[in-house]
Amino acid sequence: MTSAPTPIPSRTQFVQEGIKHRILTGQLTPGQALVETELAAQFGVSKTPVREALKTLAGTGLVVMNQYKGVTVRMVDADMAREVYDVRLLLEPEALRRSVLRGTSLDTAREALERADAATDTAQRSLANREFHRSLYVRCGNPLLGRMLDEVRDQAALVSAVAWAADPSWEREAAEHREILRLALDGDSDGAARALYSHIASFVQRAFPEAQGKGEQE
Repeated sequence: MTSAPTPIPSRTQFVQEGIKHRILTGQLTPGQALVETELAAQFGVSKTPVREALKTLAGTGLVVMNQYKGVTVRMVDADMAREVYDVRLLLEPEALRRSVLRGTSLDTAREALERADAATDTAQRSLANREFHRSLYVRCGNPLLGRMLDEVRDQAALVSAVAWAADPSWEREAAEHREILRLALDGDSDGAARALYSHIASFVQRAFPEAQGKGEQE
């Protein structure tokens, strides 16, 4: 018997994932114009799948569509960083705590850390970092909680990409990741949740210190 062929992604999905990858790995920078004709030529498709892909990416918060300025990669500022990271602080540590209590396998998180350590460029590290964080919450036992975190995942990665471009802090964050994973593997659900909260909070405070000040004033 022959195995079933792997489904070929639709053109729109192909273009969407390609643009997203370029944004989250810094190849397309905040504020950069996204021209349909140029993207269509780069991906070897017509303008229609490009247009549909950009609409979807606008819905996830990665790009901005303006009647007069066209489509651009979303700008990252302190307000955006605070909004996105507030959501993560509220939800992600609790999701991890539940994952640990359920005895969820964290092999994927371990593998992501190994890939990050072996990465040879920022793009590879960024993708491994995304996978590490998602593996901590995706099997928390509450699908809605996981989907809510998935909804801000791309925006959080965009914030991180901008911060890392200005001030790379991989080594510090890698050490924090290892400590979070160690606590989780030891079954210390509360300790792992606290470590994750501190990790998320300290990152946005370092990268966007003005975001912390605004949050305290409100």
